[in-house]
Amino acid sequence: MQKLDYLRESPSQTAGPYVHIGCTPNFTGIDIYGGDLGTSMKTGPVQGEEITVKGTVFDGTGTPLRDAMIEIWQPDAAGLFPSANETRGTADPNFTGWGRSPGDMVTGEFTFETVKPGAVPFPDGRMQAPHITAWVVARGINIGLHTRIYFEDEDAANAADPVLARVEHQNRLPTLLARKEADGVYRFDIHLQGPNETIFFDV
Repeated sequence: MQKLDYLRESPSQTAGPYVHIGCTPNFTGIDIYGGDLGTSMKTGPVQGEEITVKGTVFDGTGTPLRDAMIEIWQPDAAGLFPSANETRGTADPNFTGWGRSPGDMVTGEFTFETVKPGAVPFPDGRMQAPHITAWVVARGINIGLHTRIYFEDEDAANAADPVLARVEHQNRLPTLLARKEADGVYRFDIHLQGPNETIFFDV
Protein backbone atom coordinates (compact mmCIF):
# COMPACT_ATOMS: atom_id res chain seq x y z
CA MET A 1 0.00 0.00 0.00
CA GLN A 2 1.36 3.41 -0.95
CA LYS A 3 1.88 5.89 1.86
CA LEU A 4 0.66 9.42 1.19
CA ASP A 5 2.49 11.25 3.94
CA TYR A 6 3.00 14.24 1.68
CA LEU A 7 -0.75 14.75 1.13
CA ARG A 8 -2.06 14.79 4.66
CA GLU A 9 -5.54 16.08 5.32
CA SER A 10 -5.65 19.75 6.23
CA PRO A 11 -7.04 20.46 9.69
CA SER A 12 -10.55 21.89 9.82
CA GLN A 13 -10.80 25.60 10.49
CA THR A 14 -13.38 27.70 12.22
CA ALA A 15 -14.65 31.00 10.86
CA GLY A 16 -11.95 32.61 12.98
CA PRO A 17 -11.52 36.27 13.82
CA TYR A 18 -11.39 37.33 10.17
CA VAL A 19 -14.89 36.36 9.01
CA HIS A 20 -16.14 39.93 9.48
CA ILE A 21 -13.21 41.42 7.59
CA GLY A 22 -13.98 39.17 4.63
CA CYS A 23 -17.79 39.21 4.72
CA THR A 24 -18.72 42.50 6.39
CA PRO A 25 -15.66 44.76 5.95
CA ASN A 26 -17.60 48.02 6.40
CA PHE A 27 -18.85 46.74 9.75
CA THR A 28 -15.22 46.40 10.85
CA GLY A 29 -14.36 49.90 9.69
CA ILE A 30 -12.94 49.06 6.26
CA ASP A 31 -14.75 51.34 3.81
CA ILE A 32 -15.11 49.32 0.62
CA TYR A 33 -17.73 48.48 -2.02
CA GLY A 34 -20.01 51.26 -0.78
CA GLY A 35 -21.52 49.00 1.88
CA ASP A 36 -21.60 45.40 3.01
CA LEU A 37 -23.45 42.82 0.93
CA GLY A 38 -26.71 41.73 2.52
CA THR A 39 -27.08 44.77 4.75
CA SER A 40 -30.22 45.92 2.94
CA MET A 41 -32.80 43.40 1.73
CA LYS A 42 -35.16 46.08 0.44
CA THR A 43 -34.14 48.09 -2.60
CA GLY A 44 -37.37 50.09 -2.86
CA PRO A 45 -41.01 49.96 -1.73
CA VAL A 46 -41.80 46.32 -0.95
CA GLN A 47 -45.02 44.33 -0.94
CA GLY A 48 -46.43 42.80 2.23
CA GLU A 49 -45.75 43.36 5.91
CA GLU A 50 -42.39 44.89 6.71
CA ILE A 51 -40.85 43.38 9.83
CA THR A 52 -37.67 43.44 11.89
CA VAL A 53 -36.12 40.15 13.02
CA LYS A 54 -33.50 40.43 15.74
CA GLY A 55 -31.83 38.08 18.14
CA THR A 56 -28.64 36.94 19.81
CA VAL A 57 -26.51 33.83 19.47
CA PHE A 58 -25.74 32.25 22.87
CA ASP A 59 -23.12 29.63 23.69
CA GLY A 60 -23.65 26.70 26.04
CA THR A 61 -23.08 28.84 29.13
CA GLY A 62 -25.69 31.39 28.08
CA THR A 63 -23.07 33.94 27.10
CA PRO A 64 -23.83 36.05 24.00
CA LEU A 65 -21.41 35.51 21.10
CA ARG A 66 -20.19 38.89 19.97
CA ASP A 67 -18.44 37.62 16.85
CA ALA A 68 -21.25 35.60 15.23
CA MET A 69 -22.53 36.31 11.74
CA ILE A 70 -25.96 35.31 10.45
CA GLU A 71 -27.17 34.95 6.87
CA ILE A 72 -30.82 34.47 5.96
CA TRP A 73 -32.68 33.42 2.81
CA GLN A 74 -36.42 33.73 2.35
CA PRO A 75 -39.24 34.26 -0.15
CA ASP A 76 -41.13 37.52 -0.47
CA ALA A 77 -44.53 38.21 1.05
CA ALA A 78 -46.23 36.17 -1.68
CA GLY A 79 -44.00 33.15 -1.08
CA LEU A 80 -41.95 33.76 -4.23
CA PHE A 81 -38.17 33.67 -4.54
CA PRO A 82 -36.23 36.14 -6.72
CA SER A 83 -35.23 33.46 -9.21
CA ALA A 84 -35.45 33.10 -12.95
CA ASN A 85 -36.69 29.54 -12.31
CA GLU A 86 -39.66 30.62 -10.18
CA THR A 87 -42.68 29.14 -11.97
CA ARG A 88 -45.45 30.45 -9.70
CA GLY A 89 -45.11 34.11 -10.61
CA THR A 90 -42.76 37.06 -10.47
CA ALA A 91 -41.14 37.86 -7.13
CA ASP A 92 -41.13 41.35 -5.64
CA PRO A 93 -38.43 43.19 -7.65
CA ASN A 94 -37.61 45.42 -4.65
CA PHE A 95 -36.83 42.52 -2.33
CA THR A 96 -33.57 40.53 -2.51
CA GLY A 97 -34.57 37.59 -0.32
CA TRP A 98 -31.06 37.40 1.17
CA GLY A 99 -29.48 39.20 4.09
CA ARG A 100 -26.32 39.14 6.20
CA SER A 101 -25.88 40.57 9.68
CA PRO A 102 -22.94 40.48 12.07
CA GLY A 103 -23.71 40.44 15.76
CA ASP A 104 -23.21 43.71 17.57
CA MET A 105 -19.70 43.71 19.04
CA VAL A 106 -21.03 44.75 22.47
CA THR A 107 -24.39 42.97 22.81
CA GLY A 108 -24.05 40.27 20.14
CA GLU A 109 -27.47 41.18 18.70
CA PHE A 110 -28.11 40.71 14.98
CA THR A 111 -30.84 42.56 13.09
CA PHE A 112 -32.64 42.10 9.76
CA GLU A 113 -35.05 44.58 8.21
CA THR A 114 -37.14 42.34 5.99
CA VAL A 115 -40.71 41.29 5.12
CA LYS A 116 -42.94 38.60 6.61
CA PRO A 117 -42.44 35.68 4.20
CA GLY A 118 -45.30 33.93 2.49
CA ALA A 119 -45.93 30.17 2.48
CA VAL A 120 -44.02 28.07 -0.04
CA PRO A 121 -44.86 24.62 -1.42
CA PHE A 122 -43.18 21.42 -0.22
CA PRO A 123 -42.10 19.03 -3.02
CA ASP A 124 -45.24 16.92 -2.50
CA GLY A 125 -47.54 19.93 -2.87
CA ARG A 126 -48.23 20.61 0.80
CA MET A 127 -47.55 24.16 1.95
CA GLN A 128 -44.74 25.06 4.30
CA ALA A 129 -45.48 27.62 6.96
CA PRO A 130 -43.93 31.07 6.51
CA HIS A 131 -40.31 30.75 7.53
CA ILE A 132 -36.82 32.12 7.04
CA THR A 133 -33.76 29.93 6.56
CA ALA A 134 -30.79 31.00 8.70
CA TRP A 135 -27.10 30.11 8.62
CA VAL A 136 -24.86 30.74 11.63
CA VAL A 137 -21.07 31.07 11.64
CA ALA A 138 -18.77 32.13 14.46
CA ARG A 139 -15.38 31.42 15.94
CA GLY A 140 -15.41 27.85 17.24
CA ILE A 141 -17.98 26.59 14.72
CA ASN A 142 -16.26 24.33 12.18
CA ILE A 143 -19.22 24.04 9.81
CA GLY A 144 -21.95 26.66 9.52
CA LEU A 145 -25.17 25.75 11.31
CA HIS A 146 -28.50 25.79 9.47
CA THR A 147 -31.81 26.45 11.15
CA ARG A 148 -35.22 27.90 10.35
CA ILE A 149 -37.09 30.84 11.78
CA TYR A 150 -40.84 30.25 12.03
CA PHE A 151 -43.33 32.68 13.58
CA GLU A 152 -45.27 32.05 16.76
CA ASP A 153 -48.33 33.88 15.40
CA GLU A 154 -48.73 31.39 12.53
CA ASP A 155 -50.26 28.59 14.62
CA ALA A 156 -52.37 26.93 11.92
CA ALA A 157 -49.65 27.04 9.28
CA ASN A 158 -47.03 25.77 11.73
CA ALA A 159 -49.27 22.85 12.75
CA ALA A 160 -49.57 21.79 9.10
CA ASP A 161 -45.91 22.37 8.16
CA PRO A 162 -44.38 19.15 6.77
CA VAL A 163 -40.87 19.98 7.99
CA LEU A 164 -41.93 20.76 11.56
CA ALA A 165 -43.97 17.54 11.58
CA ARG A 166 -40.79 15.55 10.94
CA VAL A 167 -38.97 16.85 14.04
CA GLU A 168 -38.64 13.87 16.37
CA HIS A 169 -38.76 15.79 19.64
CA GLN A 170 -41.82 17.98 19.22
CA ASN A 171 -41.25 19.58 22.63
CA ARG A 172 -38.26 21.39 21.09
CA LEU A 173 -40.28 23.13 18.36
CA PRO A 174 -40.48 26.38 20.37
CA THR A 175 -36.73 26.82 19.69
CA LEU A 176 -37.68 27.49 16.06
CA LEU A 177 -40.32 30.14 16.79
CA ALA A 178 -39.67 33.87 16.54
CA ARG A 179 -41.61 35.64 19.25
CA LYS A 180 -43.42 38.89 18.63
CA GLU A 181 -42.02 41.70 20.78
CA ALA A 182 -43.98 44.56 19.24
CA ASP A 183 -45.86 45.36 16.07
CA GLY A 184 -43.61 44.27 13.24
CA VAL A 185 -40.76 43.20 15.56
CA TYR A 186 -39.82 39.56 16.19
CA ARG A 187 -37.08 38.10 18.38
CA PHE A 188 -35.32 34.86 17.49
CA ASP A 189 -32.48 33.91 19.83
CA ILE A 190 -30.18 31.07 18.82
CA HIS A 191 -28.77 28.74 21.49
CA LEU A 192 -25.83 26.63 20.35
CA GLN A 193 -25.99 24.24 23.33
CA GLY A 194 -27.80 23.72 26.59
CA PRO A 195 -31.41 23.04 27.61
CA ASN A 196 -32.76 25.55 25.08
CA GLU A 197 -30.53 24.40 22.21
CA THR A 198 -31.97 25.51 18.88
CA ILE A 199 -32.90 22.81 16.40
CA PHE A 200 -30.32 22.71 13.61
CA PHE A 201 -30.88 20.97 10.29
CA ASP A 202 -28.44 18.65 8.52
CA VAL A 203 -28.53 20.11 5.00
